Amino acid sequence: MLDHIYEISYIKSMMTADSLFNALSNPIRLRCILLMQAQGELCVCELTYALALSQPMISRHLAVLKESGLVTDRREGQWVYYQINQKLPQWINSVMQTTATENIENEPFANDLDNLSQMPNRPGSVCCA
Repeated sequence: MLDHIYEISYIKSMMTADSLFNALSNPIRLRCILLMQAQGELCVCELTYALALSQPMISRHLAVLKESGLVTDRREGQWVYYQINQKLPQWINSVMQTTATENIENEPFANDLDNLSQMPNRPGSVCCA
């Protein structure tokens, strides 16, 4: 219980407007966040496929998002899945939801969603390479 309270308190204290917009200022990180906002939990391989970027580049940007507290991860075998942190303050959720809603049909975000929808062997069936 104390760990849970400490974690929420820590996230609230470290997440300022400055830190949020700094984390989202990179186009790759913003694209990852918008995909997670639209799709929920995503495997690194899905983000790599959707954004047509290398796994090390995607992983580096996901590490920044995780360090900022915006996303959490979980490991399943050799796969790592990321999702937006469920313990974020409401004001951050509002900013990210509004950003997604107002931009998901614009490029490059619409193309990212289209790429993801065409990905063969998405996790859930046979995981990707």
